[in-house]
Amino acid sequence: MISIQFSILNQYVSEIQRQINATAAATYIIQNDVVVNEWYSGRHDSFSSSRMVDAESQFNVASVRKTYLGFAISLLIESGMIHSIDDEVELYINEAPDLVKGITIRHCLTHTHGLDIREGKVVSSFLPGTDWAYTNTGINLLIELVQCVTGTSLADYIQHTLLEPAGLVETGWRTQYEERLIYNYYRDEDNCVGPNDSPAGEQSNLFVSARELALWGNLHLNKGKMQGKQVFPESIFDRITTTQTPETLPSHLPRQGFIWWLQRSKSPLNQIGSNVPEGSYQVLGITGCACLVIPKYQAVAVRMYNQVHNKSGYNYLEDIREFGNKVIEALDMNSEEVIGKAGKIY
Repeated sequence: MISIQFSILNQYVSEIQRQINATAAATYIIQNDVVVNEWYSGRHDSFSSSRMVDAESQFNVASVRKTYLGFAISLLIESGMIHSIDDEVELYINEAPDLVKGITIRHCLTHTHGLDIREGKVVSSFLPGTDWAYTNTGINLLIELVQCVTGTSLADYIQHTLLEPAGLVETGWRTQYEERLIYNYYRDEDNCVGPNDSPAGEQSNLFVSARELALWGNLHLNKGKMQGKQVFPESIFDRITTTQTPETLPSHLPRQGFIWWLQRSKSPLNQIGSNVPEGSYQVLGITGCACLVIPKYQAVAVRMYNQVHNKSGYNYLEDIREFGNKVIEALDMNSEEVIGKAGKIY
């Protein structure tokens, strides 16, 4: 049974689900290592015969996948295979384009590298560290870097160093349909996530269940601990979740850790709601999937959609900010209820 405070949050997610024409939705919230809200809505596809969304449903999380890349980079630093995030990318990849010179791993992790793709060619839009622009060019460089340093693909590296030790079996890059996957993008020639024919981890075909995405956030919240056991070094997550954006960046632009967006309410591009406290961090994908980590509340909030295209009139920044604000409202109400119940005992 879902308590009323989380029902309000779930109702908001349901309303947005209808607004963006998503057939599937879910929310999953962990607080103090306890699941306090788990909710599923809709079907895997628009067909009435398609599978109902449930705990085993795996959503394409789109750009949320980049946080797993961030983990890989931090782990490689931990192991000494990467010396510093201020190293230039060209030190680690085999054949670097001329424009990559002067661009560091830090620039790529924080979208401050200035590179973009225009008419199939890599171009520079601004000097590294002087501006911010969200593109995949730096991400692709980091994926290539992981492959060159480890001698294996990003997907294989994550599988062996993260997913297997953490026991995450509902997370992975998928290339073929199976019934637990919400897979409806790939019938469209011009889909929002691109191709899915590679298992290597360079494509946007990472699928994750709502509960495992919440566990992913909780692993960051607990700095590498699972069920009280230190599975990964704490320092890996300290790097990932603290500000790594170059100090040279103008103050009104977003601040990021290793891919994750950090709470910075003064930025007009900020993804995180104004009521969400400082120290929080979040990642969002084009499909509508998001993971919000709130250390002050010892909480992780996940929402999942299978959004294909933004509907006219829908503002994704306003939506994701409102989601975060409603999470805080629900957690506050939940705390008041717990305190109230505790008060009745004495």
